Amino acid sequence: MNGEDEKKRERGIPSAGAVLPGGVVVEMVYDPEAGTTGFVRYESGSWTIEPSIETAAGRLVPMSPKNNLLVHEVVLFPSAPEEYGTDGELLAAVRGFIHRYVDLSPAFEELAASYVLFTWLYDAFEELPYLRVRGDYGSGKSRFLLAVGSLCYKPIFASGTSTVSPIFRILDAFRGTLIVDEADFRLSDEKAEVVKILNNGNAKGFPVLRAEHGSRREFDPRAYAVFGPKLVATRGFFEDKALESRCLTEEMGGRPLREDIPLNLPAELRAEALALRNRLLLFRCRNLTKPRDLARAADRQLEPRLAQILSPLMATIEDEEAKGRLRDLARGLERQLVTDRGMETEGQLLEVIRDLAAAETPLSVKEITALFADRHEADYDRKVSPKWVGYLLRRKLGLHPEKRHGGIFVIPDSDKAILTRLLKKYGVPTGDMGDVEDMKSTAAQE
Repeated sequence: MNGEDEKKRERGIPSAGAVLPGGVVVEMVYDPEAGTTGFVRYESGSWTIEPSIETAAGRLVPMSPKNNLLVHEVVLFPSAPEEYGTDGELLAAVRGFIHRYVDLSPAFEELAASYVLFTWLYDAFEELPYLRVRGDYGSGKSRFLLAVGSLCYKPIFASGTSTVSPIFRILDAFRGTLIVDEADFRLSDEKAEVVKILNNGNAKGFPVLRAEHGSRREFDPRAYAVFGPKLVATRGFFEDKALESRCLTEEMGGRPLREDIPLNLPAELRAEALALRNRLLLFRCRNLTKPRDLARAADRQLEPRLAQILSPLMATIEDEEAKGRLRDLARGLERQLVTDRGMETEGQLLEVIRDLAAAETPLSVKEITALFADRHEADYDRKVSPKWVGYLLRRKLGLHPEKRHGGIFVIPDSDKAILTRLLKKYGVPTGDMGDVEDMKSTAAQE
């Protein structure tokens, strides 16, 4: 060990928490009234508060209580563990808090409460979903971020940052829940950086690389860990469909505000949120290192992607009634997802293919284009051409039109199984045509 390393060891390694060998959970706590920070050390069912923690790598010390991020409530911590009763009672308390301050649909309110509990155990999983609200100005998005975010695990309120750069460092240092409103980042490059965090932050092992100037003015590439839960507010959809599919979304502002929702948040919200974070801290300590069977938690009746992103939430909740409500919610989300897909260009194309197949018309790109243009060309600011339709068939739907006699491109028999899956995925009813597998072969139709 060189002299610099020895000095660092003596000073201590600043940390917001860790999991030590043997399943010992160490979490930083901050008491704003006393102006102190420390560590909760949880081991074998009991906990203590200690000023520092000795580890093989060195002595861990908590962040200073004078840290600017703590003083200005950019990052929130619990102050000490508190008993919470059963998991079901804790979930009900979290949902009650959300209900008092945020106007959400009952289904999404249930989901938000479950997500809060999940954030306190997120690092026990390899992948996770994001919780997102979408709506125009004045629809309640900021209220959602503030109220729900204040209960999450080490919430990081990024909306006050003037640039995106600090977010990477804060996420890497605290490993908490990012709370971000897309509208706060008005420049295109700033939004691109936020999207980069969201694209890399839903799975472990995908840090964001950033080149920074070193002490010798040389570029020093550094990897920043961005994995963790996110609460996001946007005005519209993400262009990236993969990113869109990671979000569990509520549309805000579509109904009159509930009469019992306060127009201004009361001062006691902070104390209520702190008390719940204290109870959630003990929930984390007791449950973080428990084994979980994601395969058993997944609902195989759902679409694979939806089952994948919801399985961590299902594995977090042990209360059977709450699990049942979450399953019902998941099926509602799936129905909405299928409906939304059916309204997309791909869904419109599949309806055309279905109707051509039912009429035993050859499934050629030319025929598909003609019927699609007849029905939908007025909906698009472009000409519906065979070239564009062929692109959509290949790149968006994964079909493989083949060139046949006379230079005609036709969807081949080998794509029938793909078509069957696509019709189901996009919620396109087959009516009297039966299974695509039973369609007359395209070769015979020629």
